[in-house]
Amino acid sequence: MKLIVGLGNPGTKYQKTRHNLGFLIIDEIAVNFQFSINFQSIFNAKISKKIIKNQKIILAKPQTLMNNSGQAVQKMVKYYKIPIEDIIIIHDEIDLLLGEIKIQKGRGAAGHNGVQSIIDQLGAKDFVRMRIGIKPIDGPKERIINTEKFVLKNFTSEEKDIIEQIIEKAAQIIITALNE
Repeated sequence: MKLIVGLGNPGTKYQKTRHNLGFLIIDEIAVNFQFSINFQSIFNAKISKKIIKNQKIILAKPQTLMNNSGQAVQKMVKYYKIPIEDIIIIHDEIDLLLGEIKIQKGRGAAGHNGVQSIIDQLGAKDFVRMRIGIKPIDGPKERIINTEKFVLKNFTSEEKDIIEQIIEKAAQIIITALNE
């Protein structure tokens, strides 16, 4: 069994913000790879399940707000008895340029509060992280001063084309990995 969690914030207010990139990728996986798009509300999350290659796959979007994502993830892990190494967390990454994707395992949160919440609740960090860059390509090279304000803004019109492509690419990477 695999648990694929996209991080974000619930509600229409946050729907198209940079911080909801994880939710957007989960939605893309659900639509394009025939998961039920009628997500079930359980464990403080919206989930959809499907069998791929004789393995149950759970897509999840925690509904706890970003900084408490670990509460929902911990409940699902405990209930479904999912090993930590079978968890994939998809999230925005302010330290990567817009459109970059990095996949890593067993790393710290690097300042991402949603990821830190998961590490704290699970007591482990040996899960896979798909980090999706949101740092402006033509912006300042130094760290963005007000990170919270930046991640809670919608993508600019210039960023939207790149984001649509990256959402599609990230979803395809996940599905390809699950089909192997």
